[in-house]
Amino acid sequence: MLRSAIERLYARYLLWQVKHIPRHVAVIQDGNRRFARDQGLDTAIGHRLGADTTEQVLDWACELGVRHITLYTFSTENFRRERSELTSLFALFQEKFAAILTDERVHKNHIRVQMIGDRSLLPDDLLATIDAAEKATLHYADYYINIALAYGGRNEIVHAARSILDEVKAGLIDPATINPMTVESHLNRGAPIPPVDLIIRTGNDCRTSNFLPWLANGHESAVYFCAPYWPAFRKIDLLRAIRVYDQRMRLQERM
Repeated sequence: MLRSAIERLYARYLLWQVKHIPRHVAVIQDGNRRFARDQGLDTAIGHRLGADTTEQVLDWACELGVRHITLYTFSTENFRRERSELTSLFALFQEKFAAILTDERVHKNHIRVQMIGDRSLLPDDLLATIDAAEKATLHYADYYINIALAYGGRNEIVHAARSILDEVKAGLIDPATINPMTVESHLNRGAPIPPVDLIIRTGNDCRTSNFLPWLANGHESAVYFCAPYWPAFRKIDLLRAIRVYDQRMRLQERM
């Protein structure tokens, strides 16, 4: 109880220090499996605890005024994991997308939910649930949650290039007019995703793992690496990350 009270005070202190709130935060949710292993738990429980943390972080982000958040939930490389783990993960994803349909927080705060990634790689039943969640929030525009599933940054750029070529062949795009904005507009065909202001990675691994290379690295986003595994991520960790972004913005103001 004492530790909880101290963390609340520290959270207030961190928030007091922050002047700039990022518009778009991208999170690499790393460490579910290692957390489970350290706690002597089954891997599936680690993923479920991580999903619980995700819901908390979304509440905190909304409370702080972060309008766009992108979650690196499952990469194209993750398909190499054991079949039993994949089955458990897909069932968890389906459960969470289905819950969006009746989640009061989503509808009260007008949160639009969409998936980014290669839909051709996902099971049909999961895709149907994702489609239902996207349609149920299609008309919302106050906050945006992008769930990166079957996602890989290079794969995303390859798909954008193919899409642009298709439009060039159809006479819809003049090759001479192709510029960075053209590529950016083809990265995701759902709700527009703005440049990333801040990337957070948990689990004490200091790399961005092919995550949003165009929108993050291409726009020189701030990056915050932290030690806690994703299930142990706290509000003060989020505020520390935002403080890093704030410090960068203050430095730019002085230049």
